[in-house]
Amino acid sequence: MDFLITIAEGFIGMFEEGGETFTGLVTGIIPMLVVLITAVNAVIKFIGEEKVNRFAQKCTKYFILRYTVFPFIAVFFLTNPMCYTFGRFLPEKQKPAFYDSAVSFVHPVTGLFPHANPAELFVYMGVATGIKNLGLSLGPLALRFLLVGVVVMLIRGIVTEMITARMLKNKENSVA
Repeated sequence: MDFLITIAEGFIGMFEEGGETFTGLVTGIIPMLVVLITAVNAVIKFIGEEKVNRFAQKCTKYFILRYTVFPFIAVFFLTNPMCYTFGRFLPEKQKPAFYDSAVSFVHPVTGLFPHANPAELFVYMGVATGIKNLGLSLGPLALRFLLVGVVVMLIRGIVTEMITARMLKNKENSVA
């Protein structure tokens, strides 16, 4: 009998935890995202959408800038998860690659710029604790994280852009 009670309590407990998580989202990140989206849209309107689009076009003209500078700016200024909205300035065929490069950078940026993704700080701090216990400086670690992150986001952006182009080409050939 106790076994059935334990199962029933565990089953209900799972839904209680889900409800608490949902409440946390509704009272935490969702309002923040709504305010952040509103603020970013207001800044874009204030600066002028044409100027912002021209800046974005300059930053994304060449693939090396499109998958290094542009995602870096997005992650640094808008932080995770708002940074992905910078994809709106790109043509549809480049959006998946931009997302892939930006999402791969939200962790490596944490060592030097923890504001960009505070949720990932625990991962960096775990590694940093080990480095500190060895008596080593954290500066080189943070810089290496950042540099490797830039290289990884460039590689992922290029590869994803190539895969997307191939998939779009295959889709066009299958329709024709």
